[in-house]
Amino acid sequence: MRIEPFSLALAGPLSTARGTIDTRDGFLVTIEHEGLWGVGEATPLPGWTESLDDCRAALERARSTDGWENALDALDGTPAARHGLALALCDARSRAAGVPLYRYLGGEHRERVPVNATIGDDTVNETVDAATAAVERGFAALKLKVGVQAVEDDIERIATVREAVGPDIELRVDANGAWSRDEARAALDGFADADLAYVEQPLSRADLVGHAELRGQVWVALDESLATHSVECVLDTGAADVLTLKPMVLGGPDRARAVALAAREAGCEAVLTTTIDGALARAGAVHVAASLPDPLPAGLATADRLATDLLADPAPIEDGHAHVPQEPGNTPLEDG
Repeated sequence: MRIEPFSLALAGPLSTARGTIDTRDGFLVTIEHEGLWGVGEATPLPGWTESLDDCRAALERARSTDGWENALDALDGTPAARHGLALALCDARSRAAGVPLYRYLGGEHRERVPVNATIGDDTVNETVDAATAAVERGFAALKLKVGVQAVEDDIERIATVREAVGPDIELRVDANGAWSRDEARAALDGFADADLAYVEQPLSRADLVGHAELRGQVWVALDESLATHSVECVLDTGAADVLTLKPMVLGGPDRARAVALAAREAGCEAVLTTTIDGALARAGAVHVAASLPDPLPAGLATADRLATDLLADPAPIEDGHAHVPQEPGNTPLEDG
């Protein structure tokens, strides 16, 4: 197993629970399996996964472990490191099988998956301009950031966007845990006429009970909570209608797909997204989405958040959809 560090410059600063970052730093994980190479990406994001140093240490331990399955087991507790090895294994194994990764995972033939455009928390006019521009580019689902401004201002913004884009565009809003319970109830009441698909992470990541109590007015999606609570705990609490799944946080494409299927079995939908990862992990997330029957629009139109990348985008966005690579493996990399 080869472990190579990389650093990708962001197009703009990214705010996280641990502060603002300007780069996405991680490791390429390259393995040889049954005579074929597989390449994975481990791109930790503290607050969501282990630290960069812990990721490197975990991968070094895995390198000295006999057997790939044992190595994966040794990476429990360090999800970004496990993602890197799991993606490399899935890449090699699907190439050995002669099928694209999404087919290896169990999916049927699919050439593209729908994705949403993400609209920032700006003024009413700026939000409307961004939303209408996204619709003109072919996006049928928009995720609008809320929670920075006063609740009444967000209500006005969302109402104005709905009027501008019409009734056929799916609108989602994401508060990133910014609201109190009272603010969330006021927001959901104010959004009643906007016909939202769901509200993502209205409360803090710890407040599963509060999220459960909000359900019914509109679908509730959880994202940050999955970095704190197990999926089983979230489902048992009845805290969500939708789970926002990041393969890097869950420990690999195999685990992300298993969680998505388990969520559906429990009556909960799943939406794939990333932690602003490089091209290899982003393509892996596209494959996971493509492996699901009737996937909801995914949060995978994130390549433009990076100023530099690991390779040319293998899953480019066009007409509100991500292209699904059809070559064997995750991406059409050459052996070695």
